[in-house]
Amino acid sequence: MSHLMEQHYPSVPELISSARTLAAGRPDLGLLRQVGVSRAGRPLHLLSIGHAAQAVLVVAGAHANEPAGGSTLLHLAERALEDDELRADTAWHFLLCADPDGAALHRTPAPRTLLDYHRRFFRPAGPEQPEWSPSVLPPDRLPPETRALTGVIDELRPYLQVSLHGTDLGGSWVQLTKDIPGLAEPFAKSAAELHIPVETGASDAAGWPASGPGVHVMPEPGVDVAFPSLPDDVRMSTWHHAHRYGGLTAIVEVPMWASDLVDDESPHPAPDWELRRIAGRLRQDTLRVQEVLDEAWPRLPDTDGPLLRAARWVLALVPGLAEDWGRPPPPGATMASIGSIDAFGRRLPLRAAAMLLRVLEDSGDRAAPRLERLVAAWCASFAEQFRARWVPVDHQVAHQARTVIEAARHARVTV
Repeated sequence: MSHLMEQHYPSVPELISSARTLAAGRPDLGLLRQVGVSRAGRPLHLLSIGHAAQAVLVVAGAHANEPAGGSTLLHLAERALEDDELRADTAWHFLLCADPDGAALHRTPAPRTLLDYHRRFFRPAGPEQPEWSPSVLPPDRLPPETRALTGVIDELRPYLQVSLHGTDLGGSWVQLTKDIPGLAEPFAKSAAELHIPVETGASDAAGWPASGPGVHVMPEPGVDVAFPSLPDDVRMSTWHHAHRYGGLTAIVEVPMWASDLVDDESPHPAPDWELRRIAGRLRQDTLRVQEVLDEAWPRLPDTDGPLLRAARWVLALVPGLAEDWGRPPPPGATMASIGSIDAFGRRLPLRAAAMLLRVLEDSGDRAAPRLERLVAAWCASFAEQFRARWVPVDHQVAHQARTVIEAARHARVTV
């Protein structure tokens, strides 16, 4: 498994080349085919291994800034080819990259620091993200990447879809559209063996029931969400598309940099005060980015590129989210859950600033140095506050792959 020895994240062309080699090596078991095209005309490829009736679909690259999934996918594909037991009653299917256009814009193959990571950062606006777009767009306006993904689900009818995600700084956690009994124990064991903290209060799953530390089950429709201002609803995403065939989806998150603060389940002593402080900082930091954008706007040669669309979309989320955080939190707030919101509040203006900085640098704008100083300072503060430590790529991959295999084994019993 040579790709596991390389401490970098493969590009989409590298993923396709590796998948083609795997399929060619075992033509009796493997098939690589194109299943769609992106908005920019880039192909979307599916690697299938095995011929069993039951199917697992693994999706990588749904978020361009979460690159570990590509390496994990290749590792799983190798395992499926080598392990007769793994494919004895399950065919494995791998969507190499759900958003190749986004991956072409976010290129940090071997980041050494959070600043390295953010220097070429990109994450598209919500309506342009393949998994999220159905939650914010009508069916007739869905991007082609989303239609390709749902088309694959319709064809394969997987009993389990796994979406490989990641976080820049924090811990590992799992989100499930239906519970998978028995998954929490091997998930926690794998994380412990690889010295990856389990994020017990992830803001992505705030208010969701947990079947074990770091394993969160999405609430039923009609249940109030923790942050009502956010425009998207996970229950409308492609994650629920497998439900029409009796399946479910697991989202496996793994950190690039770990923080040993994210698994502290002790009660927070003053969550109301802390959330108000975080909301205030979020407003202030966002205003600093907005001021740079407003000042540079008349000079920008292109005000509708993907980087600027994404930066403006992030900035637009802030007022409602800051208002959400100004309300009293639900009972039971922990150090981990408030810390996760703290990290979320740092990410939003930092990501907007990083993408705007790329726009300003590309056009040679005089406001770029001012924004560059902000991005550098915020990256340093984020890393220092959360005591960031790098998680080797092979550890990220091993943990994600183990969790996928355990989810497939346990879900086969429950579905």
